[in-house]
Amino acid sequence: MSTTKTYMANAKTIDPQWFVVDADNMIVGRLATKLATVLMGKHKPSYTPHVDTGDYVIVVNCDKVRFSGKSLAHETHPYFSKKMLQKTYSSYSGYPSGLKLVSAEKKLERGQSTQVLSEAVRRMLPKNKLGRQMLKKLKLYAGPTHEHQSQKPQDMPDYLLP
Repeated sequence: MSTTKTYMANAKTIDPQWFVVDADNMIVGRLATKLATVLMGKHKPSYTPHVDTGDYVIVVNCDKVRFSGKSLAHETHPYFSKKMLQKTYSSYSGYPSGLKLVSAEKKLERGQSTQVLSEAVRRMLPKNKLGRQMLKKLKLYAGPTHEHQSQKPQDMPDYLLP
């Protein structure tokens, strides 16, 4: 019989890293799955389900993400596809006839590109306190610059990208 114990990570033993990802010309859903994996820490051998073992992720150029589907010509968005018209985001105010539907095209036109990626990642994380804590480690920027140079972020390794 073996006397070795199973390793369980705790807050003292984890050392989160900072990664930066350029979302230019990346598909939203495929990028979101990889980001959720890194935020949860499932890419590490020390992954423990009840501990936040994930890393920090900075995503730049969120306004240049694309959706899968047939490409269409568009005057403002270079990576426009048919799926951007079909994908809708809904919000309900709680009042009768208070359901609002907004297409992905409208969100990107309004400058809410960070919300598109944030919603995709949020829905792939656990639906509890730990998931909300993991989502706080996701930093999204519409442009090519970010304000986290002091953390010395590294480029995301290729095996973690879609």
